[in-house]
Amino acid sequence: MKLNRKIYTTELNSQPLSLEISELAGKANAAVLGRHGDTAILATVVMGDREVGTDYFPLTVDYEERFYAAGKIMGSRFIRREGRPSDEATLSARLVDRTIRPLFDQRLRYEVQVTITVLAYDGKTDPDAVVLLAVSTALGISNIPWDGPAAGVKLDKAFFAGPEDSINMIEFEGDELTEEELIKLFEISQKEIKRLVEFQKPIIQELGREKINIQFTEPDLKLKTAVQNFVKDKLEEAVKNKTLGDLKFLLLDHLRATGESEEFFGAVDRLFEETIDCYVHTQIFENEKRPDGRKLDEIRPLYAEVGLFKRTHGSGLFIRGETQILAVTTLAPPSAEQLIETVEFSGHKRFLLHYNFPSFSSGEVGRSRSPGRREIGHGTLAAKALSALIPPKEDFPYTIRVVAETLSSNGSTSMASTCAASLSLMDAGVPLKKHVAGIAIGLVIDRSDKSNWSNRTYKLLTDIQGPEDHHGDMDFKVAGTADGVTAIQMDVKVKGVTLEIFKGALEQGRKARLEILEVMNKTLSAPRPHVSPYAPTILTLTIPKEKIGELIGPGGRNINGIIAASLNQVTIDIEEDGKVYVAGLDSELVKRAYETVKDSMREFQVGEAVEGKVVKLLEFGAIVDLGGGKDGMVHVSELKNGYVKKVEDVVKVGETVKAKVIRIDPDGRIGLSVKALNNL
Repeated sequence: MKLNRKIYTTELNSQPLSLEISELAGKANAAVLGRHGDTAILATVVMGDREVGTDYFPLTVDYEERFYAAGKIMGSRFIRREGRPSDEATLSARLVDRTIRPLFDQRLRYEVQVTITVLAYDGKTDPDAVVLLAVSTALGISNIPWDGPAAGVKLDKAFFAGPEDSINMIEFEGDELTEEELIKLFEISQKEIKRLVEFQKPIIQELGREKINIQFTEPDLKLKTAVQNFVKDKLEEAVKNKTLGDLKFLLLDHLRATGESEEFFGAVDRLFEETIDCYVHTQIFENEKRPDGRKLDEIRPLYAEVGLFKRTHGSGLFIRGETQILAVTTLAPPSAEQLIETVEFSGHKRFLLHYNFPSFSSGEVGRSRSPGRREIGHGTLAAKALSALIPPKEDFPYTIRVVAETLSSNGSTSMASTCAASLSLMDAGVPLKKHVAGIAIGLVIDRSDKSNWSNRTYKLLTDIQGPEDHHGDMDFKVAGTADGVTAIQMDVKVKGVTLEIFKGALEQGRKARLEILEVMNKTLSAPRPHVSPYAPTILTLTIPKEKIGELIGPGGRNINGIIAASLNQVTIDIEEDGKVYVAGLDSELVKRAYETVKDSMREFQVGEAVEGKVVKLLEFGAIVDLGGGKDGMVHVSELKNGYVKKVEDVVKVGETVKAKVIRIDPDGRIGLSVKALNNL
């Protein structure tokens, strides 16, 4: 049996890249094996055979990491298999979803599932670009209706993706890049995306199956007219007062009262949404009138506050219109760093930002649940926005965790989380050099313009809220400082955005960011000079790497002895490079333990004068405690000039003596002389 392989090759980032199509995963609508370097992934696409009863397009993207891909056996001691997706896998799945979703007809109600399985990982090649390329090719050769192909390119920490003539997804993290630098990244990415799309076209032409012809039923014209006539005079008030849900119930009651058949009511949701969508677009284009009456570039009222709670290490409240975020910062020793083990990365993370979105924040009843894709994505975006400003461990040795609690949601809680987190970090005494703020820029494209979509007129909206986010064409989140951009995340509902739109969004984002930063700086312009008294004290020193074992001692005896002497209220973390962190809530105990560690690492020199207490008498001398777990011996002949009959005739236990180091043996034993020091 042969698999009938067909292999197509190109290059990406100066490394060979290949797409292999064969009979592997033959039950799927299509499957593509992508290789980049020694990294290999399998992308499969499957579509259900019947419509499902949803009011949205049911697309699912799953990113499956297999530990064998990196030659690892991981998991808990008792369960050595993969569990729930890591945050990194979830983010990669979102990246693919956000690129391919706008290229489907949103009227589609057949389930489409994309599954990406990482089969091999070489430890060097980032899989995201080859993943997206393989997924796009799989969709292209399948019989699933899709308006691709698309591709993505990663430039350092920037990922741009989209079809050949536009960008429809951006994920960026950077160190205060200027708008001009970002525009160059956009242009470079667009050229590379176009090349990768051109690479796919002959593959799709050669192997592509005929697309399934799905006939989308248009709603009954009579029902459509009835819906529009009922809501047209009520929409403005409903949108303004956020009572669209109530209006929909009134509409259904009206339709029943007028004798409309309920068998057509399944189309009412779609008609209702289309009517609102048309209203929002028309008002903005014809009257430059937003649902809440703001100007197109106007931010909603802002409010900021810090230091809300005494016992927390830092807190910040940021409010923009009806969006409210409370961020709380907690500081901890290095031992609290998060251990991360995924296919692509094993290591520690010291800056954590977690985002919560409880149901009450949107005025709904719902169950508490573990973080989903939304929570992971929003928290990661806010963390990216702030990461460039987080001080290095050498300057601020704390593990830092920020939790952003959404108290009220009406537009861009992720960017409000960035603002609240920045305030909270400064309130906690984390030495940020400057504040970071974020804003969401929206887009509405003129639906009445029938020219090529990329040439249509458009309007950009600063600080989008509910209806503008839901019915608009773009959510462009941009965060940064007064000096540059640190994070961007862009999603669209149209095919993509042009360079002109990107430039305009950056400029409106910069203007809004400066306005928000002004409010934040008036609230708290610099970090607190000291961390909270409820935060741990951390003292740091560096010891020679070869002395780490000596500090730890046999079976941890030395280090555990220091901790026990501090009433078990300190932690001591030792890193491979010799950095030692002594931490605890009681600053006096921390200082004492720190001095003990420091003394234990002291290097004595022959000829050096020392001082210590006599701790033991022997027939032939006295043992002197030199501190830090070290001692030295004064031989009876070195106690004083002349003959000494008994050691106790000269010194007693508990007595402090001064002596000179006269010998250091290869095994570390120290010889002392009292008489030598007295003869100086």
